[in-house]
Amino acid sequence: MRKLIKSGTIVTAADTYIGDILIDNGLIAMIGIGLNANDAEIVDASGCYVFPGGVDPHTHLDMPFGGTVTRDDFESGTIAAAFGGTTTIVDFCLTAKGKPLADAVQTWHAKSGDKAVIDYGFHLMVSEVTDDVLLELPRIIEEEGITSLKVFMAYKNVLQADDGTLYRMLQVAKEQGALVMVHAENGDVIDYLIREALAAGNTAPIYHALTRPAVLEGEATGRAAALTELADSQLYVVHVTCAEAVWKIAEARKKGLRVYGETCPQYLVLDQTDLEKPDFEGAKYVWSPPLREKWNQQVLWDALWNGQLQAVGSDQCSFDFKGQKELGIDDFSKIPNGGPTIEDRFSLLYSEGVHKGRLSINKFVDIIATAGAKLFGLFPQKGTIAIGSDADIVIFDPSVERTLSAETHHMKVDYNAFEGMQVFGEPVSVLVRGEFVIRDRAFVGKPGSGRYLHRRRFGDAEKQAVKKPPAGGSG
Repeated sequence: MRKLIKSGTIVTAADTYIGDILIDNGLIAMIGIGLNANDAEIVDASGCYVFPGGVDPHTHLDMPFGGTVTRDDFESGTIAAAFGGTTTIVDFCLTAKGKPLADAVQTWHAKSGDKAVIDYGFHLMVSEVTDDVLLELPRIIEEEGITSLKVFMAYKNVLQADDGTLYRMLQVAKEQGALVMVHAENGDVIDYLIREALAAGNTAPIYHALTRPAVLEGEATGRAAALTELADSQLYVVHVTCAEAVWKIAEARKKGLRVYGETCPQYLVLDQTDLEKPDFEGAKYVWSPPLREKWNQQVLWDALWNGQLQAVGSDQCSFDFKGQKELGIDDFSKIPNGGPTIEDRFSLLYSEGVHKGRLSINKFVDIIATAGAKLFGLFPQKGTIAIGSDADIVIFDPSVERTLSAETHHMKVDYNAFEGMQVFGEPVSVLVRGEFVIRDRAFVGKPGSGRYLHRRRFGDAEKQAVKKPPAGGSG
């Protein structure tokens, strides 16, 4: 059945206006004022913002790590995402050395296919460069539409790739139209600092931060940018936490390099002191890179506003405090890294950004949806409200004031990283391709209804937009 969303304040990355949206066959068919459609279901959005569905470019659902598996899978994780206003995610396939890349992709299809309630795509983690990997990558990019490749510069002896592997991936990305994503920390030095701390008997969660200082994130970010320049390629730095990394990205962009940056909600509102909480509570706040000193928050907000950073991903990677985070109770290095953020990303950015005057409402939409869709080959299908785009819509009530809590969130994990925080605004109803997944704050979707997204190559949207004039034309 067609739907007509009436009288909402429609907001995109470029425009804000009151209007109506006609949805037909899962797509946005018309946008206007005073639209009528006798056969359409009327959805009253008066008094609410009508946003494009959020695009979360950084999630880890049903992911193994450190001898355990994330608490939220593609069912609970995408339901929570939908409650939070996100209608598209891009998750990470973790490959294994010596095994075909296609094995990892098929594993992630099996994890997600009958569970996801919103649309999704995959990034591919690459830890080694062999003849087989180089032969297989172009086929994965073409056939699966996986046009982003993740390289870790951290987690020595587990996930870390050497500089040669990173450089070769940048070359492949240049050749194949892919975007290299990098976890930028100096894993070799971190490994030394961790061993040094443990030898001295320093086992508490705060040492997770103290052994991963900001200077090592800045150094790795600068090194990755330098290799990107050498390869004449493109780079996306995930989960930027600190001024040192922002400065390296800004420097690269000032030189004209295709270097982009993402931060996450936790780095915008939490800080290093959270790891000092007593009774091992600090383990709840163990992410990599770690939370930083509070003054870095303003640097990150400024970088989002001025375009030095382009997107905010959740880095959703949830582990229960009881039984999972507790694996590191006597050794901080064994605490599973990550936290529950997928549900609160959208509202936190609105409340802390727009409501508090740090971001314009249009910049908010760009950061939460549009930029990610553009960078990862999904725009304009996703990330905007435009005729012909997927009808991924969030009806958002800005007048609601509420408290974030594990008692009310929809993730399986047993704590909320933002417990007790007051936020303004709440998604009321969420549609994916014109169908309600959340309606009047209740889940009405169906596991398995989410679709896998075959993404375009990096830069294809720009190439399609610039058309040569016909032969003999005056253009």
